[in-house]
Amino acid sequence: MCLSIPAKIKSIDGEMAVVSVGGVEYNASLQLIDDACVGEYVLLHTGFALQKISEKDAMETLKIFKEFEELNVQMDEEEKKEGKRII
Repeated sequence: MCLSIPAKIKSIDGEMAVVSVGGVEYNASLQLIDDACVGEYVLLHTGFALQKISEKDAMETLKIFKEFEELNVQMDEEEKKEGKRII
């Protein structure tokens, strides 16, 4: 299974872009998509922008990722309280 993450294009230089994911910037290849523009959102996977997505879809996906992160933290805290080993 592959996971791609919504990233916002901050700048473009040829076929490469600087994208932002949660405030962290990465270099991303734009070779797989056409007509990318600064400010647009793309799905990022292993350094490649796979496709453009709407800002709405990007925000919804990032919200779900945040909910999973919060759930994971909660589950870790509950396991610590119960004395279970966290793997």
